[in-house]
Parts: sequence; structure tokens; C-alpha cells
Amino acid sequence: MTSKGAGTAFSRKNYRLSTEPEKSKVTGMVVLMGNAGLVFLHCSRIHMLCRFSWKHSSAVLLNPAQLSLRVFSATLVSDQVAEGRLGPSTVVLDHTSGFEGLLLVDDDLLGVIGHSNFGSIRATTCVYKGKWIYEVLISSQGLMQIGWCTLNCKFNQEEGVGDTPDSYAYDGNRVRKWNVTTTNYGKSWAAGDIVSCLIDLDEGTIAFCLNGMSLGTAFDNITRGAGMAYFPAISLSFKESVAFNFGSRPLRYPLLEGYFPLQDPPAADLVKAHKLLGYLKNVIHIGIDVTEGKLVEKDTSMWQLQGEPTVLITLAHIFNYFSPLLCKVYLVEDVLMTFLLSILERGGAVEAHPLIQQLLDLMWLLMEEYEVHECLKQLLMSLLRAYRFSPIIPDLGLQIHYLRLTIAVLKHEKSRKYLLSNVLFDVLRSVVFFYIKSPLRVEEAGLQELIPTTWWPNRFTKEGKENKEVKEESAEERLRRRAYERGCQRLKKRIEVVEGLQVQILKLLLNNKDRGGGEASRYIFLNKFRKFLQENSSNRGNLTVLCPPEYMVCFLHRLIAALRFFWDGHKAKSPATVSSEEAYVPPQLFYNGKVDYFDLQRLGGLLSHLKKTLKDDLAAKANVVIDPAELQAVTMDDLDEDEESATSAAQRPSAALAIGGALARPGWLSSPTLGRANRFLSTAAVSLMNPRRPLGALEKIKVRTLSVEQRTEEDIEGSHGNEGLLLGKPPEEPDQPITENSLLEVLDGIIMMYNLSVHQQLGKMVGVSDDVNEYAMALKDTEEKISRCPKRRRDIHEELLKSQKVFSEKLNHLSRRLAWINVTIYSKEKMQDIYWLLRVCIRTIEHGDRTGSLFAFMPEFYLSVAMNSYSALKNYFSPVNSMEELPGYEETLMRLAAILAKHFADSRIVGTDIRDSLMQALASYVCYPHSLRAVERIPEEQRISMMKNLLAPYEQRPWAQTNWILVRLWRGCGFGYRYTRLPHLLKTKPEDASLPSLQKPCPSTLLQRHMADLLSSDRDLAPSFLNSVLNQLNWAFSEFIGMIQEIQQAAERLERNFVDSRQLKVCATCFDLSVSLLRVLEMTVTLAPEIFLDWNRPSSELLLRRLAQLLNQVLNRVTAERNLFDRVVNLRLPGLESVDHYPILVAVTGILVRLLVDTDAQGVERATAVLLADPCFQLRSIQYLLGHAEPSALAAAAPATEKRHFSLHTYTDYISTEELVKVDKMLNHLSEESKQAAATTLPTSEEDLCPICYAHPISAIFRPCSHKSCKACINQHLMNNKDCFFCKATITGVDDFTKPASS
Repeated sequence: MTSKGAGTAFSRKNYRLSTEPEKSKVTGMVVLMGNAGLVFLHCSRIHMLCRFSWKHSSAVLLNPAQLSLRVFSATLVSDQVAEGRLGPSTVVLDHTSGFEGLLLVDDDLLGVIGHSNFGSIRATTCVYKGKWIYEVLISSQGLMQIGWCTLNCKFNQEEGVGDTPDSYAYDGNRVRKWNVTTTNYGKSWAAGDIVSCLIDLDEGTIAFCLNGMSLGTAFDNITRGAGMAYFPAISLSFKESVAFNFGSRPLRYPLLEGYFPLQDPPAADLVKAHKLLGYLKNVIHIGIDVTEGKLVEKDTSMWQLQGEPTVLITLAHIFNYFSPLLCKVYLVEDVLMTFLLSILERGGAVEAHPLIQQLLDLMWLLMEEYEVHECLKQLLMSLLRAYRFSPIIPDLGLQIHYLRLTIAVLKHEKSRKYLLSNVLFDVLRSVVFFYIKSPLRVEEAGLQELIPTTWWPNRFTKEGKENKEVKEESAEERLRRRAYERGCQRLKKRIEVVEGLQVQILKLLLNNKDRGGGEASRYIFLNKFRKFLQENSSNRGNLTVLCPPEYMVCFLHRLIAALRFFWDGHKAKSPATVSSEEAYVPPQLFYNGKVDYFDLQRLGGLLSHLKKTLKDDLAAKANVVIDPAELQAVTMDDLDEDEESATSAAQRPSAALAIGGALARPGWLSSPTLGRANRFLSTAAVSLMNPRRPLGALEKIKVRTLSVEQRTEEDIEGSHGNEGLLLGKPPEEPDQPITENSLLEVLDGIIMMYNLSVHQQLGKMVGVSDDVNEYAMALKDTEEKISRCPKRRRDIHEELLKSQKVFSEKLNHLSRRLAWINVTIYSKEKMQDIYWLLRVCIRTIEHGDRTGSLFAFMPEFYLSVAMNSYSALKNYFSPVNSMEELPGYEETLMRLAAILAKHFADSRIVGTDIRDSLMQALASYVCYPHSLRAVERIPEEQRISMMKNLLAPYEQRPWAQTNWILVRLWRGCGFGYRYTRLPHLLKTKPEDASLPSLQKPCPSTLLQRHMADLLSSDRDLAPSFLNSVLNQLNWAFSEFIGMIQEIQQAAERLERNFVDSRQLKVCATCFDLSVSLLRVLEMTVTLAPEIFLDWNRPSSELLLRRLAQLLNQVLNRVTAERNLFDRVVNLRLPGLESVDHYPILVAVTGILVRLLVDTDAQGVERATAVLLADPCFQLRSIQYLLGHAEPSALAAAAPATEKRHFSLHTYTDYISTEELVKVDKMLNHLSEESKQAAATTLPTSEEDLCPICYAHPISAIFRPCSHKSCKACINQHLMNNKDCFFCKATITGVDDFTKPASS
């Protein structure tokens, strides 16, 4: 277009409306020859109708004969400075000098994110007289202070708006108002709310509104007069975000009491736009009957553009003036969007309103391309903003209204493809359309009317445990519960309507049949979706890029619904393919380079490393050949990174930083209102969208390998022998087709989404359910206190009643909010989605495992999602929905158990984090009876392999987790080891009763039997395993003793000392590890005593001596009177709650009883001899177990208050009578044997003692150096080191040494 104006000729698109070669121009209007009368009549009728139908402005009626383009022009009102206002007519945030701290600002200078402790910024325009209003769209509900300030207000990182004189603020996070001092005011705000800030400088008052509801006058008698002018201003903490509307868009909640927006609306453009819209409506309303030569009225809903020349000419002239106006956000939102919404107000399905499709056709025909693009972009931005910031009402009518219009726009193929290619993911964050926000204030959302009766479960005891003895429900409780459930069902039906519309949007975006005019929508969506995933995976620390996790959760569920719709639709057309119930991702996607996984870690390590090490396997199994030149390019990639970073730094414009350090935020980044704004501000932002590695794969395969942007339908789906995404099928994969290749990539993206942030959000929202349980317990406790309160204590009774009222009101609020969360996040349908995802991951892992070495190419997140989704199903969705009710639950549990059992020690998996996660998942799995039985149901070969891996030496492995698994398999079988919580902790409330460590014992005799067989049959495995266990026990207990010495010294100092909480935690962890290792030793001694007592085995005697040495050390440290251990335990420091006599002494006792009582006579004799021969053995330590204190200790303690001594006899609830009898028998046996040993022991000269331990006589001589020691010392040393103690020569052999008689 060259120019626009009344009476000016236009150069626009050529509309060939007639075959006549000649066209006449009359004042800019094209007229068909021979039809002048009909055109005159048509235009007259349109204009006359506008006079009566258009109500927004009084139109000046022109003579129809003079109807021309001048009709559509309006005299522009010159910009006059409004009285009472100073500053630019376009009001924005002052990013040049009006800020303090570090802030990220949108490129429209209306949105802002805090990027420092407490940043502040003001607007460019101030007011000193009159009534003014502006709106703030709240994107996060954190700490912010919004209001007004003067130019004299000086802010810093601690003080912001409202903290200085002449600045006034409202804080909805803390529900207060601020002006130097603070008082309670208003209501709490939530993300998605709109705050209106009003100032009346005639009366001297400031007020605020929340979503159009007045919060009352906040401040009066504000300072006015000469030099006093107030700027809109905000202070916000780190990560908080808002967007301002000073009047550049229509106010959402305009007030008609004389308040004006700070920025004047475009009045002249509004007049023109409404006039033109009136003309457009009348063209649609009026038809031309050519045969009769007259005008007729038509049903507007069924209007179609059928090429009538006269109508088309008229519309062309209307759009000559209308087109430039439709590029302005104010007019799009106020005029166009309102008009389109009115078309849908008649109800019915979106398909019943084809007029919107016809209007979009008209826009693409009669508007310049750039105008259509801008108009559609602004329309979608306005729709998104309206959807996100609409208040929640009971029927969700506003959200439904905006979603219906979004669907109507996206149904238009050309518009949909443009928006997909350029707007939905590039300009704004379209996943907002799939989010249903949770109301923070249930009253305003109408949940009181929807769920009039509240109910909450009383499932927990005061200790936080789930009450298994559920009392029978009373009739009143049953009625309440059923009424509550009916209310929840009503809410669910309304939310399902919104969810259904959201799924419709995704079905349109995933349409692969609309190939008219280019690529189908699905393939555009795939490429944009992949980039979206890349942003959220590679920029996890960049707050401005990340999609909020609450949006991701909703997007995931809608995408699963749309995916399964298309998957099953393809199955119906091609019965040979796999149904969505059996869906999985084939392994070739992970190594053929057709799907980009960015820099995400693979199971086998870095992709470049795998390409080098497994290139032969790729060629042999998958027919994929790696080009050596590309391998070199991968190797040199890090060098390129430095060069590129230097280049980008050189190109970065100085405008990227606002003066003083307030960062001008890249336009496409996370806008508070839209997700992104309209354009880039700096190349620093652009570099985030252009990753240093090309998005395509580097492999050379037998088809072309392209980047994501270059991929076509053929590259994805394949054709003519090209398998597309499925290139490189390994021989282990079945020949059965799965589904359309594009759907496989969508499925892969869904699994990646779950890993990025969905699982984290599912865990976060459980907090509301926990709050309900907390308040329910508090209410129950208060009601019990009321029933016990004496009647004479009326004061206490009144306070208890007040508490009861507070708890009841809070529970009413939370139970309604919980209903909303259960419907939108934890419903049965959502649970089935997560379960389906779990099964997909399991099948994908199983298929990948069959490929052998190529399994290493699988991204780590597949294993993570398999573990996390199971955890979510078990911990987050119950008790609302039970996992046991899911179809195929037992089989799924067993298959997941097989994956954990096999892969926690899989050599193909090299990542430390994922290996730890697998180990932790297996440890959690064996804590619960149901999942433990699933482990027992996996094939025997896999069970034995798992146990063998668990018994492998602990060095260079996460031995603490391995040890924990073995302990759980034993718990319930050991001496006094049937407790869920330690006896001394029963009166304290657990942090979380659902923790794996707090589950009831559920030992596995089957897996214990496998362990016994392995230790007995494998003569190399048992010594190496036990050697590592004894080494770790020695280390853990030594560390524990060293730490409690430091703690005791700190506690005895006169000055006030605080022990570091981290040190206390490490100390408690070392104690717990010591106890666990002792229990593993008890388990080993019980299951395979011959390892220690059958001295035909080469290492048995040595292992028994080492075991006796450690047991004596532990007993001596713990049982000595008034010792270090006693003093620290009596301090009862927070963090050391688990440190007590009972757990460690019963573990030692269990080992001693098994060696000295529960074995054959020869074994008892050998164990007794070794134990008594250890120089650290003290009989009093054994006597201590039964409460027999030393006489000297009793005498010393006599004057003082009688102290209770530890005794196993006091724990009869945990130790059986039979076990106590065995301890008595052991004590008697050791007493007799120690007396006999003392009587027969001959004195040994110091020269004959081992120079290493000075406990045993010299009995071994080393070859070749001839140095000597006792057998115990040299054998223990040789298990870890081959060098001599003294000369460091390599020992080649050890011979028995007997002292010559002559000596």
C-alpha cells in the first residue's frame, strides 16, 4: 500500500471482479459498469442502516450520491495534554531513570519481572489533579507492593513503594497497605488477578480494587499541592512478574465514576472502527437479488462470500480503511474481538457459526498480508490475555467463551498455519490456553454455591500415621460425604467442558490432513513443540524462558488426550498397527538422529562419546554409518563454542542493557501477560533461540538428515522406502507397524515434558491435602479438649470455641479448594493418564533393552519418568484414587520391578545420578509389601542376578543405598528388629508417616534364601563382600565417635555455642549407617554362618577375628559407664533423635547370639575362642546388655539420684522372651569361658607380640622380606594392599612362623 486517505487513489491487491478491460474510478471507488443503480442502492442502504444501528457515536449522514471513501474518514483529534497529567501521551515504564535494582522489562515497556532482592520502577507519566486509574495484571502471587509514588521517593533494595513518605502501596501477598507504616488491608491476590489502582487528587484519596471489587479507601489526606505529582510505581522481589495497563488496551474493569486511564484511548480510531464495523455488519446483513434488482435481508450467521461483485467491491472499500485499524491492539481487543465473541453468543457448537470462517477468508482476501498477520497476532494475544486474567465463576463461562473463539479462529486453515508458524510458540506462550487456574479465594469463584456441604477425611492419628482402624461412618458423616461428592461431581462436569475445548484446540493443531497451501499443521506443530521442549530443558536456570510447571501439567493431560484420539483413529483405519494401550517409543528414535534430544544426557553418557565407541554396533545392527568427518566436528565443538560466544558478545548492542543496570528483557521471553512479547530487543536474546549445535543430527545415514526447521512431512513419516523417523530398525524390533511416525515424536515429547516439571508440580500440589489433614487433626484435638474442659473454666471454653471456629472455617475453605485441585490434577482420568505414561515408558525401556549395546543411546529421562510416575501414582493420587484399581496393575508393578532389578547395576548405564535414582527407587520398592511381592514375582534368574549385584563389593558404589536394600529385606527377622519406629521416638510425631523408612517390616525370605545360596556357593564373593562391609562399618563408627567428641566438647564450653545442624545430621547419618551395617552382618551370620565358622574356607578365621574386633570396639564405646556416648545421648540435641542405645546394642547382640548360642558346638567353640582372644573384650560390656552395672559404678552413683540403666529386659514389647533367654545363656557361657581362659593363659613376652597390633603372638613371616606379624594383621592387610608393613616390598607369600625352642 502506498498511501491512505480520503479521495486518494490506492495501490492494493488487484481484485478482478469483472472481465471488462476498462474500470472507471469515481473518487477512489471502483464501480461496475452497467450496474451503477444497484451499487448506488446497495451503498445507500448500508449507510442508512448504519445511521440507526450503530450506537457508539452519532454519525454524520452524507448524501448517498456522494458516498466515497471520505465517508470512512474521521477528523483526527489533535493530542491535547489532559489537565492534571504530565508526561508522554503513551504511558510506559520508565526504564531509563525511574527504577532501582535489577529488572527485566518487556519490549513494550509494560511488563516487568523482578531480578533482584526488591527492585522498583515507576511509569513515565505522573498526575497532580483529577481522578486516575491504571490496572496491574498479576502473573505471580509473591511479594510485591503496587501503588503510587512521587519523584522525590528514593528506593533501594530493602525499601520500595510504600516504605517512604509520599509513596503508597497495596501488598496482596501479605494482605497489607504500606505508607512508611503498615496495616491490614484488602484481600490476598493470586496469579491471574487484576489490581486496579485509583487515585483521587481532588479528594486526596487512594483506593484499590481486586478483579473489579473495591477493597475500600486505603489512604486519605495524601500530600497534595505545588510540586506534588504521583507516578504509578511497583516494587517486586526476585522472580515476581506483572504487566501494567495504563490505557494502551481497554481496561478490564473500567470505572465510570469520573476516573480516567492514564493513557487516553484512541478516540478517533475508535469512532472510525465502530463506523466501519457497522458498515461491515450491514453488508453481511443485506444481500442483492440480481434477478429482482432489489436488496434483501439475510441471516448473518449463514452469510457466505460467493463472489458477488457488488458486495465484494463494497467490502474492498470498507477494508481499505478498516485494515490499518485492525493492526492496533486497542481496536482489535475492543472492536474486533468483541464482534467475533458476539457471533458465538448465540450458543451451539463452534461449527454452527461459519460466519467467523467467512470473515477470516475476507481478511486474507482484502487485507495486505502483513496486516492480516499483525491482526491475527494481536487477536490471539488479546484472547490469551482475556482467558488468563478472567475471574473464575461457577460455570467457567468466561473461559469457555474465549476458548470457543480461539477454536473458531484456529479452524480456519490458513490462519491456523500462520499462527502455528509464527505466533503460537514464537510470540506468545500458547500453553496458557490449556491451563485452568486454581482459585485462591473459593468464595469469589462461587464454590460455596457449587459445593455447599464440605467434608474431610479423619484418617490420621495424632502421630501422623494413617489410621488403619477406620471407625464406622456415622449417618451424619455419610450424608456430608455424599453431599460433598455430589458437589465435586458438579464441579467436575463444568471443568470437563473447558478441558474438552482445550483438547479441541490441540486436535486442530495436530491435524495432518490440511495440506492445502503447504505443510500440514501437525508437522509445523512438531517442530515448534520440539523447540518449546528445548527451551525448557536447556534453560532450566533461566526464569524468563521456563514454562510454569502448573501450565505444563494441564498441557500434558490435554496433549495425551489429543494424541490418543489420533493414535486410536489411525488404529481404526489400519488394524495391523499398535493400539494406544500398547504404545511405546521404538529404540531407533534414540540413535538415528531424526529426533533432537538437545544436550540431554543419554544412559551411556554423551552422544558424541557413544557415536565413537558404538559406531561398529550402529553399523552392524541398525545400518547407520557415522561419517568420520562428523565425528571430528563433534570433537571440535567445544572450540567452536568459544569462538561463537566471542562473536555474539561483539554483536551485542549496547541497548540490551538499560541505563543503570535494569535489563531490557528479550521480547520473546516470559511476558507476565502473554508468555512472550512481540520482538527481540537484543542479539543476546536471539542467541538463546539459536543453539550452538545444529538441531539436526550429525549422523550420516542412508537418507538426508535435516535440522528441525528443515524437516518435512516426508522426513518424519517417510515414503518410497524411506522409513522417516523409524530409520535404522534393529533386528530385535518386531515388524509390526506402530502408528504414524509423527505421533511417536509427540509421545516422546510428552514423556520429556513430564520429566521437565510435571512430576515436581504434582508433588507440590499435594500440600493442600496435607493442610487439610493437619487442620482436621487440630479440629479433632480441639473438640476433644472442649469435651474435657471443666464447666467452671468458661474462659478456656470460650478460647477453645474460637479455635474450633477458626479451624472449621479454614477446613471449609481448604476442602472446597481441594475439590478443585482433585478434579483438575488428581482426578481418576488424570491418574489414568499418568499410569498410561508409566506403561509407555516400561514398554519403551523393555524394547530398548533388547537392542543390547544400543540401549546406551536411550535418554536418561525415560528411566526417570518410569520411576517418578510410579511414585506419583503411589504417593500423590491416593487416597482419592487407588492405584490397585488400575487395569493390569500387578503386571505393571512386576515389569517395573524387573527394570529396577536389572538396570540398577547395568554396565551400559554410566550416569551417576541415574544410577543413584535407580538404587533409591529399588530401595523404596522393597519397603512396601505390595511392591516387594512384585520383586519376588520377577523371573528367578533376574532375582539371583539382582542379589548378586547387591552383594558385590561396595567400593566405588553407592554402598549406603545397597546396604539399605539388604537391611529392608532382613527387617522383621533380626534380633529385636520388628519395630517400625525406634522405641524412644514413639511419643514424637514423625515428619511424614508415608516415608519408606517408617513402613512396617516386610522381610523377604525368598530373597534371603537367594543371598544365602550365593554367599555359600561363591567362595570369592563372600570374603570380598564381607571385607567391604567390615571396612565401611569401621569407617562409619569411627566417624561417628569422632563427631560426638566434637559435639561433647562444644556442649561443655562455658560460652554459648551452637553446633552446626549439618554436623549433627552427618553424625546421625553415620550412626544409622553403623546400625544398618551391623544388621547386614547379623543377616549374613544368620543365613550363612559357615562363612565365619567353617575354617576350611581360606578367609573364615580372618573374617571372624575382624568381626569380633569391631563388635568389641562398638560395645566398649557404647556401654562404658558415664562415657561419651551416654553424655551425648542425654543432651537430646535436635537432629540426633535416632542416636540411642537400643538400635546399636540389639544389632550387636543379634550377631553375638547367633555365633555363641544358635550354632553347633564347634562353631560356638571357635567363636568363643576368637572373641575372648581379642584384647578389647570386656565381660562387663556383655553384662551391661542385661542391666548388670559394675560395682564401682554403683558405688559412685549411690549418693546421687538413682539412674535407670539400660537393659534389654525393659524392651519386652520389642524383644521376645525366647530372645532374652538366649542372651542370658550367652552371658553365662562367656562368664565361664572367660574365667577358664584367664586361668590357662600364659604370659607372653613383649618381644614375641605382633609389632602391628600388640595383641597376638607373631605367627606369620613374609616372603621375600622375612618381616613378621600375626596372621590376623597380615591377612587383613593383604585384602587391601600387597606391600609389606615395614619395607614396602611386594609380598609374594606368607608362611607360618613358629618360634624356635632354643630361643
